[in-house]
Amino acid sequence: MKALMCRAFGPIDTLRMEEMPSPVAGPGKVLIDVKAAAINFPDALIVQGLYQSKPALPFSPGSELAGVVAAVGEGVTNVRIGDRVIALVGCGAFAEECLADAAQVLPLPTGMDFDLGAAFVLTYGTSLHALQRIAKLKAGETVLVLGAAGGVGIAAIEIAKAM
Repeated sequence: MKALMCRAFGPIDTLRMEEMPSPVAGPGKVLIDVKAAAINFPDALIVQGLYQSKPALPFSPGSELAGVVAAVGEGVTNVRIGDRVIALVGCGAFAEECLADAAQVLPLPTGMDFDLGAAFVLTYGTSLHALQRIAKLKAGETVLVLGAAGGVGIAAIEIAKAM
């Protein structure tokens, strides 16, 4: 399988597509055929070694994806082979196949395409966390969203209106 690989922390232009062995779904893991992966600002920081956590080298970047379940490991009961899913993986989404913890895999909502599904979890999850858990937003309150031109800002507006 092909994967975009980071072999040393540094500029983004040092990343290269490489042929890698296919991952195997062990206990609690789900192997996903990646159909789409989103790119987010933390992905750029991670490959440069500037993010708050540093994965072990070498690694494939990409933290969120959408695809089809190719295999499930022992103990996985929330998804089955052939299911259309979205997943938050931390790293590894910029590859043809990716392993995910079963707990981080959710069904792709009916009617949502892979591209939208791949970009959903991090942006909407970040905004939901900020509004519910950090700001403790309540009905009737006013919200100011700075930088509402990006994905997280747009998601914040939509979620705040719904709340």
